[in-house]
Amino acid sequence: MPRHTDQSTKNEILSAIKDGLSVADAAIKYTKPTQTIYAWLRGQVDNIGTSALEVAKLRRENTELKEIIGWLTLEKRRGEKNHRG
Repeated sequence: MPRHTDQSTKNEILSAIKDGLSVADAAIKYTKPTQTIYAWLRGQVDNIGTSALEVAKLRRENTELKEIIGWLTLEKRRGEKNHRG
């Protein structure tokens, strides 16, 4: 029989995911099935119609892109330094 999750725990899990924790990691940490967490995320929609799942995905993607930009900037500076001699 499925166990009921109290609202405060559910909110804590969803908040952690919004802050960047993956659903898989949240499932392990809070011992909840990933399917359950995904269902909660699909049910969460902000005031402009964006799901919490999409927000978390976009935040992770944004972080990855910032890392790529930093790496490219560093490589560009190294190239300029080597070119000058």
